[in-house]
Amino acid sequence: MTTRPADNTPVVLLDEDHHPIGQLPKSQVHHGETPLHRGFSCYVFDGSGRVLMTRRAISKKTWPGVWSNTCCGHPLPGESDTDAATRRLADELGLRLTRPEVILPDFRYRAVAPDGVVENEFCPVLVANAEGEPDPDPTEVVEFHWAPWPAVVTLATTTPWLISPWSAAQIPLLAARLSPRYTSVTG
Repeated sequence: MTTRPADNTPVVLLDEDHHPIGQLPKSQVHHGETPLHRGFSCYVFDGSGRVLMTRRAISKKTWPGVWSNTCCGHPLPGESDTDAATRRLADELGLRLTRPEVILPDFRYRAVAPDGVVENEFCPVLVANAEGEPDPDPTEVVEFHWAPWPAVVTLATTTPWLISPWSAAQIPLLAARLSPRYTSVTG
């Protein structure tokens, strides 16, 4: 498998108190003993109380082909979570992020994929709206679906194995904290 340029972007490594201690190229971070590193997750809502769920590309190293939140990724050194989410939403889905808000600033998770690859992230969770229609980069996203938020919450709490482990853990926490601004039908 060839290394994509994005695989060489730096990922910020963290100590147990979430302080930066170094960086590695993305291609060297995810393996059986993945070090703790910075990440973020973003959930984009429309004006009808629906959230944009995406199916990860088959070529992804972690959880290929799995349904997940709208977008996730790694902030660059010195980049804010909001700026990272804005950058990745544009790259992965061709969307312009609007009104981003960090809802779960201290979320952390560790998950082991069936192939032994480990995710180990300090991963603040954002919600936002976005402008434009999704135009997925097929190397990142193979499908997308606007789903009613209550159905996504039910999915995460009753059949969590159908979505990424970070989404399964984040969605119930988000459900307890989200304002109606995102989940209610407007207009």
